[in-house]
Amino acid sequence: MIFTGKAHTMGAHIDTDAIIPARFLVTTDTAELGKNCMEGLEPGWIAKVSPGDIFVADENFGCGSSREHAPLAILGAGVKVVVAHSFARIFYRNGFNMGLTLLEVGDAVKDIKDGDELSVDTSTGVIENLTTGAKISCQPVPPSMQEILDAGGLVPFVKRRLSAGA
Repeated sequence: MIFTGKAHTMGAHIDTDAIIPARFLVTTDTAELGKNCMEGLEPGWIAKVSPGDIFVADENFGCGSSREHAPLAILGAGVKVVVAHSFARIFYRNGFNMGLTLLEVGDAVKDIKDGDELSVDTSTGVIENLTTGAKISCQPVPPSMQEILDAGGLVPFVKRRLSAGA
């Protein structure tokens, strides 16, 4: 799958409380959570984001509590893919389980600047910076994880499998 959008960069160790602060956890409605995405990082930050944009983070994105609300808030903000140096392990799995695409690029993340236009090909692991022309290669999304993403997350994936008798 190919995603194209504007990069929104952030630093290292962005925890789930920065992604969606606890005071907004009164709902699981993705659209409502999206309205407050990154509110713990910078109040009003979400106003900078348009549907289809791409989050770009440094090390350990999604650390902290294991709340599933964090990837749901990102999806609710209209962001379908996050590129990072690295992810906290529980966030990494929660992201895919909720239907959020995640790619780890290591130190190459420093080559992406805020506002750069990116094209992200999850099947090949190639991220092209359309602003600079630079290309970054990383591990593509494994086929088993892509199946979960294609279904819209783990719950829809399992429901589909069960209804098919698999």
